[in-house]
Amino acid sequence: MSHTTAYCYDPFNLRHHLAGHPENRERLRGTWSLLQSEGALEGLLGVPSTPASDERLLRVHGRRHLQTVTLAAQRNAHLDPDTYVGGDSELAARLAAGGLLNVVDAVLAGQATNGFALVRPPGHHATPDRGMGFCLYNNVAIAARAAQAEQGLKRVLIVDFDVHHGNGTQDAFYDDGSVLFFSTHQYPYYPGTGHWRETGSGAGKGATVNVPMPAGVGDAGYFEAFDTVLAPIARRFRPQFILVSAGYDAHWNDPLAGMALTIHGYAGLVDRLLALADEQCGGRIIFTLEGGYHLEVLAHSVLNTLRQLSRSDEPISDPLGPCPWGEHDASAVLTQVRVMHLE
Repeated sequence: MSHTTAYCYDPFNLRHHLAGHPENRERLRGTWSLLQSEGALEGLLGVPSTPASDERLLRVHGRRHLQTVTLAAQRNAHLDPDTYVGGDSELAARLAAGGLLNVVDAVLAGQATNGFALVRPPGHHATPDRGMGFCLYNNVAIAARAAQAEQGLKRVLIVDFDVHHGNGTQDAFYDDGSVLFFSTHQYPYYPGTGHWRETGSGAGKGATVNVPMPAGVGDAGYFEAFDTVLAPIARRFRPQFILVSAGYDAHWNDPLAGMALTIHGYAGLVDRLLALADEQCGGRIIFTLEGGYHLEVLAHSVLNTLRQLSRSDEPISDPLGPCPWGEHDASAVLTQVRVMHLE
């Protein structure tokens, strides 16, 4: 099969919206507009979004949680002060999960080499029994379970580089050694989880790898985390498939965080993940959108990721440039994580 990148996007996701909220439809609208104007989708495989079924959602979430989200949509209610649910939000969330599932199906069926799910609402804070942190259903966890249940995969790696810890994804797999969860995140910060001592339990002991970064860590610290922690742990795990919770909110100009990553830095992380996928699982890797609240940063970061996935020779698009202040050192926490997992 020639190299093909699959993607999904559904304009219905724009109908999940609350004016003035950081996670609003302009995130997706602006990104889609840039991808269109740059011709970034030409030659890619467009995959439709279809609503995720109860059966697929229930592999991660309890039925009571599905009922809670449905009821909240009927009432235009909030699940918590941060997490709104409008009349179209429940269907939008099912389409977000279902779009990612369809990209997974395309890649695992051999129709595409890799992919990107351009979806919202995001998912990685949604626990099995609770929506929170702007998230209703946990898209990446649902996709991992589908890959195992429907395609027979034994080992799935989830990498989460959103600036916030993916507590919902961690909860879904905390006692399951068949899913390796690796997260870099600002710490202490919302949602307050993700200390390096959180490593899993029971059969999942050691399969949760948290890298809790202090504020101000930039490109060099993230590169070191990927090179000296993720790469050796992933090689030991030998994933058959890689899913990425791609949040672009650790950028130095993001309004909701305090890290110092650059757009070029994100491209460096993507390069490392693509190389790891090529080495370990035949290039089978799928990115799904999580956070990112500076609209220009988000749009250009997604543009670059799609270009890298499709092996475009276009240069990295970075209108904001380098971080204007110095990066903080991450060596102390990285030493602790390596001692915990690699020594």
